[in-house]
Amino acid sequence: MKKTAILSFLFFAALAFAQGIKFEEGSNFKTILAKAKKENKLVFIDAYAVWCGPCKLMVKNIFPLKPVGDYYNANFVNAKIDMEKGEGIDLAKKFNVKVFPTYLFINGDGEEVHRTIGYVEEKDFIQFAMDAGDPSKRLTALKQKFEKGEKDPEFLLNLANLTIYNDTDFSNKVIERYFAGKPEFTRDNLGLLFQAMKSTEGAPYRIFTERKADILKMLPEQQYASMDKNVKVNTVMAKAYNATTKKLDEAYFLAETQKFMTKDEAENLLKRVKASRALKDKDFATYEKITIELNKDTSALSSDQLNSLAWNFFENITTKSSLETAVKWAQESVNKNENYANTDTLANLYNKIGDKKNAKIWAEKSLQLGKAAGEDTADTEKLLKTL
Repeated sequence: MKKTAILSFLFFAALAFAQGIKFEEGSNFKTILAKAKKENKLVFIDAYAVWCGPCKLMVKNIFPLKPVGDYYNANFVNAKIDMEKGEGIDLAKKFNVKVFPTYLFINGDGEEVHRTIGYVEEKDFIQFAMDAGDPSKRLTALKQKFEKGEKDPEFLLNLANLTIYNDTDFSNKVIERYFAGKPEFTRDNLGLLFQAMKSTEGAPYRIFTERKADILKMLPEQQYASMDKNVKVNTVMAKAYNATTKKLDEAYFLAETQKFMTKDEAENLLKRVKASRALKDKDFATYEKITIELNKDTSALSSDQLNSLAWNFFENITTKSSLETAVKWAQESVNKNENYANTDTLANLYNKIGDKKNAKIWAEKSLQLGKAAGEDTADTEKLLKTL
């Protein structure tokens, strides 16, 4: 009886485990494509990054669902690929993956036929998979429909959202046609316009300025001015920074930014830009020096901003005095808004400077907050085991 019960439990446990999407394990992209071609299926790729919150939520909430697994397992060869490791780095470049998660549908010849992004609920997640299987509803077909002159607002809004991160020039054409119809502003289409405003030299920014009066009915003038300044800064930055040489033309940056801000503001912004570039270029000594200088007074920073500063120092800085400054930032972040993320940061910083007692106190606190909020607390649990 006991043995039968155990076997029965294992059988049902295996069934439960198999309900969700079955991803290929240990196969490279070439092997996955070959399997898809042999089985006459598309490849579904969950293009993710390990730090991505929505990616983790999809793994927790959507991928394990039986209806999702039933459809995806029957119709696709499924793969999860970290876009920041191994062959994922080249695949991210090939398929122009810029946000996470991105969901790609690839044919057996390695050609993209459909895509979407972000956290998606069960019904929509299955629906766009069905669209990927229907040649008339794939992104390639939607683009052809646009080129033939389609003007339906709902169609245009959907197409712009599908292409905004991976095909900017095309998406801007769609946005221009959509707003040419003079639609009323909503949270969705205004959000799309803001996402598309990468420069002062494109259609989205022109729409932003031409329809200022309408936009001001939905948001304060101060917020409008702030967004306008951000777009101008991004435009200057794109022209001032040479990605090949990794050099910033500081004189040009200062001259251009002072056309719409004060000299002190421009100089302060330049320091922030240099700190950000140093972090991306892994020049941690420069990043450390400038960031300490910039953040002598952190009273105006939000809890999230303080936590981000503290975590960057935990990950990249080794100077003890600087790490002790980061501890203060993390403490200030906790004081402003105690949550799982900043208490975890504080625990890790205390551990890094050798204060095991406080590291344990805050790791335990973080674990408690994380579990109450439904967060993935695996890393905090690992830390706690070492203390």
